[in-house]
Order: sequence, then C-alpha cells, then structure tokens
Amino acid sequence: MPRTIPDMNSVALVATDGMLHFELSLAHEVFGSAPDAVPGPWYDLDVCGPAPVRFGRFLLEPDHGLDRLPSAHTVIVPGWDDIDGDLPADLVDAVRAAHEAGARIASLCTGAFVLAAAGLLDGKRATTHWAHTDALAARYPRVEVDPDVLYVDNGTVLTSAGKAAAMDLCLHLIRLDHGSAVANIAARRLVVPPHRAGGQAQFVTTPVPARDDHPLADLLPWVLERLDQPLTVEDLARRARMSSRHLTRHFHAATGTTPLQWLHTQRIRRAQELLEHTDDSVDRIADTTGMGTATTLRRHFNRTVGVPPDSYRRTFRSRAREA
Repeated sequence: MPRTIPDMNSVALVATDGMLHFELSLAHEVFGSAPDAVPGPWYDLDVCGPAPVRFGRFLLEPDHGLDRLPSAHTVIVPGWDDIDGDLPADLVDAVRAAHEAGARIASLCTGAFVLAAAGLLDGKRATTHWAHTDALAARYPRVEVDPDVLYVDNGTVLTSAGKAAAMDLCLHLIRLDHGSAVANIAARRLVVPPHRAGGQAQFVTTPVPARDDHPLADLLPWVLERLDQPLTVEDLARRARMSSRHLTRHFHAATGTTPLQWLHTQRIRRAQELLEHTDDSVDRIADTTGMGTATTLRRHFNRTVGVPPDSYRRTFRSRAREA
C-alpha cells in the first residue's frame, strides 16, 4: 500500500544534466517563493539531483540526491533536452520509486519522456511539446499521446506541453492544493493569465485578447459581470456586433475553445471562489453563476473539478482554518 505523505506542501524539483533550463527555472520560481498576499504556508521546495548541474556560467547545487524523491508529496520533472538519447537509469528509477511511494508526479514539456520510460504513462493519456508528440507516441506506444492540449491531469500523474504550458500546469497544481483564489494571486505575481484550461489548444494564433482593439476586449469583461444570466452565443455575438460564426472564430483564436465552453469554465471558476470564500448555499451559488439549479451545478462541478461542491468547500475551508 502507498504510504500516507504527511506534508502536502513538500515539492521535489529534479535537476540533472540534460534538463531544460527554462522549465527548471520556471518551476523553481513558482514553488520556491510564496507571493506576499498568500495566507498560510507555501511549498517547501527541495532541488534534487545526483550532482551539481552547470547551466552556462551558473552552477546549481542540489539540496538532496534523487533518493529524496519518494519522500516528497509532489515531484516535478522538467523538460529533457536530448529526447533521442538514453535517459539516465538512476533518474528513471527514482521517478518510478517516488510514484510507487505515493508521490504525485508532474512533468513539464519533454519531461514526459522520463515518466514514460518509468512506465507511469502506460495506458494513460499524456502530452508533451507539440513538436515531440509524434516521437513520444512512436517510442512509447502504450501511451495515449494527445498533441492538442496544454496539460493532462491523471490524478497522481500529470504532463504538460512545452514552455508556457508548463506554467499552466504549475498554476493548476496550486489551484488543486490551495484553491483558485491563491492560484490567481500567484498568477498575478507572475504576470500570466490566471487560468487556461488543460484542454485548450497548445498552438493558437492569438493566446489572449491583449490589445484594446481586439474584437473580444470589451466582450469578455462584460460577460464576467453577467455570469448569473442565461447567456447564449447569439447574446454574445449581438454584444460584440458580429455574427455567431465570426464570434466563434475569434473565440477559438483567442482562447482555443468555443464561446460556450469558455463561459462554462468561467462559471465553474466563479463557483470555486464562492465555495472558498462565502457561506452561500449551493442553490445560491448555482443561481449566482448561471447554473440554474443546485443539481445542475453539482453535475457540472463534479465533472469539471473532480469532486462535488460540498467536498470542495470542506477541503478548502479546513485548509484555511489550519493556515
């Protein structure tokens, strides 16, 4: 039986020769320092590797060896540089041992090749940088490789696409551990979008409507102020002064998803915030978020978040009291 891990905030960041610098540094920035506005404890980060790692002119001295991985709650495996070469056996063995001990394993970018070599992705859906998805699928045919998503959450095993998608997965982990409000605080400090759903396309022409003259620049804030209303695609198109077809095209280019799926995601996010920070009943939250009834909210919330609203509230309320 997997052991019970006492400290859910313990994170082991793998650092060995061959790791990509960007993903390693990104994870260290996210989990290594708490935003000032975050209440309660942050993560206890350990850099783990077999020996000092040189990054150009810099030398990184690990805090512990790879044998430390099984004692962590979460293990982060950054991208791997040479996907065509042999992976270090000690690294693969350590990641496998950590998973068998009950740790949550998350890979960033081509770190998925390490997880696949350890057998952690067999029979599971996974992703990696879009440029290497074919190679991952060819080398590990038992892995269900999805080239079109930002990240995949299998519970105790998570994989992300490349570069910026690694940040999305890191924020997703924060959201799972500390709730959406804390994840939003972390995103503000990092100056990144607070939430891009894992199912969003890896490669979109315009990631976010950053310009004031973008066709959706005024529409999205308008929608967020009216989540309690029964909005349709036609309502959004009318507000944006364009056809439904053109609206859908702009939404897909800007968010990688459809207008209704984006609206659904925002309603779930608002429900999470209300469950975390108010005493409103599930019926009241369903009305406030435009879900209509508590039954509808429970069904969609459980499907999207993975737990019922009442369980989600108990989890994050108890953590707030402990903090």
